[in-house]
Amino acid sequence: MHSKDLIRDNLRRSADRVLARVEDMRAHCVVYPTPRGGCHTLWVLGHLAYIEALVIRGFMLGGTNPLHEWEKLFDGEDVSGDMNGYPPFDQVLAKCREMRESTLTLLESLSEDDLDKASANAPNGFAATFGTYRLCLQYVADHWYMHRGQLADARRAAGLERMWL
Repeated sequence: MHSKDLIRDNLRRSADRVLARVEDMRAHCVVYPTPRGGCHTLWVLGHLAYIEALVIRGFMLGGTNPLHEWEKLFDGEDVSGDMNGYPPFDQVLAKCREMRESTLTLLESLSEDDLDKASANAPNGFAATFGTYRLCLQYVADHWYMHRGQLADARRAAGLERMWL
C-alpha cells in the first residue's frame, strides 16, 4: 500500500464516521456537549469545513481560504448557542462535504512523490504539522477524528444513542 492510499482511506473513513454522528443531530445541532458549554454539532461542522479549507487551500497550496468569512464564527473563541448567528445546518453540512470532496479530488491528482512537496504557506513553527502536502492531508483527516468525541458528547447530551463506529 502506498501512503496516498492510506491518506485516501483516512480521509474517507474520518468523513464517514464523523458525519454519521452529525446527520441525525439536525434538530439538536446547538445542544452543548456539557452542562458548561463546549463545541456543539453545528459549530464543529463549520469548524471542520473552515479548517480543512485553511489547511489545504491556504497552508498547503498557498491560496486563499474560500471560507475565510467563517473564521470568527467557526474558529473564534466563543461558541454561541444562538442558531440565528450561524448559517443553516444543511448549508454548513453541504459546505463541509464539499470541502472534503475537494480534498479527495486534489489527492487523486497527486502522485506519491507529490505528497513530499513543501507546503506553500505553512505557519512559522509548524513545519512538523503542515510542512508537506502529506502532512496537511493527513492533518485534515486526523482533525475530523479529534472532534469526534465532542460530537459523541453532544449526541449524549441531546439524548441520542451512542454510535459504536
